[in-house]
Amino acid sequence: MSSALEYDETVENEADKEPNLEEQGGSGNKAAADSFKRTGRMTLYVRRFMRRKSAVVGLVMLLVLIFFALFGSKLSKWSYDEPDFTALGSGPTADHWFGTTVGGSDLYAMVVRGLGRSLSIGLLSSIGTTVIAAIVGTAIAYFGGWFEKVGMWLLDMLLVVPSFLLIALIVSSATGGSDWLWLVFGLTAFGWIGYARTLRTLTLSLREREYVHAAKYMGVPAFRIIVRHLVPNLGSVLTINTVLGVIGAVNSETALSFLGLGIKAPDTSLGTLLNAGQTTVMTSPWILLFPSIVLIVLTFSVQLIGDGLRDAIDPYSRSAGKAE
Repeated sequence: MSSALEYDETVENEADKEPNLEEQGGSGNKAAADSFKRTGRMTLYVRRFMRRKSAVVGLVMLLVLIFFALFGSKLSKWSYDEPDFTALGSGPTADHWFGTTVGGSDLYAMVVRGLGRSLSIGLLSSIGTTVIAAIVGTAIAYFGGWFEKVGMWLLDMLLVVPSFLLIALIVSSATGGSDWLWLVFGLTAFGWIGYARTLRTLTLSLREREYVHAAKYMGVPAFRIIVRHLVPNLGSVLTINTVLGVIGAVNSETALSFLGLGIKAPDTSLGTLLNAGQTTVMTSPWILLFPSIVLIVLTFSVQLIGDGLRDAIDPYSRSAGKAE
């Protein structure tokens, strides 16, 4: 009997010494929860973007071009509007790295100036186009009814307007070096129409979401719902199209300037340089070669960045990686 009592006491003592597994499990889960950090959406997009090597290469190329446009003029003693009459139409030399034009202007300085002007026009017009298209497209889808019918009718009517000719007329009448600002205005005024139709289609599903109906019932103004709820939910599409819109704006500016309907002397752009180079391509090919290379690198880099952003934002993209 005494041995049995001694056995029971021994078992109880050993049980007291054993750790409580439930308490350990609870504390372990709590520690794991405390150490877990929620990954933000922007951080996730950046990680996916950086996994795509071609997008990183495009970003580096674009940063180099922006640096070249901002600070490239400080590397040369010549200005874009300062001709050298001792070197008319000369090839690349130690004094003129890209050669000179027929009028003696330093081509390197003109390429730097033209790249900066084309980038300014592309960025400003792309941002302006995105803002107008986002507000108009979401508003047409949000209000619906007769407002949507009238809005779509106006968009259809504006699509048939010969925007290229109207932009050329607007820019040709500009004076005092403000032609590039009028070119930005023209590209923005006619560039948002087709984009607004696309955003209107994407907003049709967003306007039926619960948070939109809840905001309506709470008496939130319509403009605030559009700006605070609808437009931010299209942020991924807006970001991609803003980046890719730079290419379209630069190409439009180049085409207008190439035809002599865009930027006018003494200012310059990549399109103006291409227009000057195509007349002397047989005698002075460098006048056409260097602006063409810069334009190709610019459009190629922005295209790579756009593809990288599209893959980073798409959850089914290969750049999202695999969980281990």
